[in-house]
Amino acid sequence: MKQPEVAYWVASMLGTKKGVSDLNITVGKGLQVEIDGGLTPVKVEPPVEVLTPFQTEVFALNLIHGNPRLLKDLVSKGSCDLSYTLENSARFRVNVFTQKSCYSSVLRKLETKIPSIKDFGFPDCFYKMAKERNGLILFTGGTGTGKTTSLASILNEINETRAVHLVTLEDPIEYVHPHKKATFNQREQGDDFDTFANGLRAALRQAPKVIFVGEIRDRETLEIALTAAETGHVVFSSMHTIDAGQTINRVIGMFEHDEQAQIRVRLSDTIRWVVSQRLLPKVGGGRAAALEILHISLRVKDLILNGEDVATDKTFYSVLEEGSTLDMRTFDQHILQLFGQGLITEEVAMTYCSNRSVIKRGMDTIRSTRGESTSNIMGLAMEQVEEEKK
Repeated sequence: MKQPEVAYWVASMLGTKKGVSDLNITVGKGLQVEIDGGLTPVKVEPPVEVLTPFQTEVFALNLIHGNPRLLKDLVSKGSCDLSYTLENSARFRVNVFTQKSCYSSVLRKLETKIPSIKDFGFPDCFYKMAKERNGLILFTGGTGTGKTTSLASILNEINETRAVHLVTLEDPIEYVHPHKKATFNQREQGDDFDTFANGLRAALRQAPKVIFVGEIRDRETLEIALTAAETGHVVFSSMHTIDAGQTINRVIGMFEHDEQAQIRVRLSDTIRWVVSQRLLPKVGGGRAAALEILHISLRVKDLILNGEDVATDKTFYSVLEEGSTLDMRTFDQHILQLFGQGLITEEVAMTYCSNRSVIKRGMDTIRSTRGESTSNIMGLAMEQVEEEKK
């Protein structure tokens, strides 16, 4: 297998159906693509019924294309990240990894069109984020939940409205931002810097007003991001946490116990927004984004400084639930909104929610306004007892 054959496989997989998000190359399976969160087999000519270890290895090595850094990562760490471009067609974020002494590859399709806040229907508070002059703004969620797209829409808004220097640190570069009103310098890990911590440390000497760090993975990167936010920069980044409250607690938990009081003070002074995302299957196909949004306020600062107290209902969840005037909301509130609009089913709402009893009560209210029957009261009470035991 040579480069043209790899390109043929990729093009064939990409062109089979609409809505392809990922390409999956795994030993013992045929070629597969992911559409709306599910894997679908793909046929090519000549047919590939079951991929052999040799085929997946040659495919992976063609993607790596002899890059010494990537080969070193693959051998020492068991995986490597890279970007791949299908000429005049598409770009991909790629992870090559080993499993049971064989190679696998997953290619995530990257959108080439820069997203805008308006076109994607993101909330108006995204415009406020684009106007922030300092502080830390975090987008969180699992892999493939749309964090990069949301962040790119805000960076695009800054690009169109502010004459500032913006430095990005990415692994790899996903959306390529042209210079508009802002000046963009996009740097890729491996080619332009070695670690996010070192890239961020260097960025502080490059006179940016806005810094985008692809992901905060360790304490060192977090410490430098906090320093940048404290010294007049606005720092955007992402983390793999499931909701806003867990994000704050994860940040604090990166530090030793005797350091946490100081970090709580620094974080309460620097954090501006936390947006957590989940992608939900829509009725009729496609996916809808559910967003949980935390915005700094006196109550949020108090929780960061002193911690949560479930007994007195001093929790991030309760603050978000009551914070609509400050653009805050819980996942459950947004999920109920999507259910009320008919975009998702009851099953999806129950699967992706944070608190099932809240969702059940909310769905009953929606059904009642529609004149539909509501859920069993005893079942709801039992559900609430189970939630309280957790």
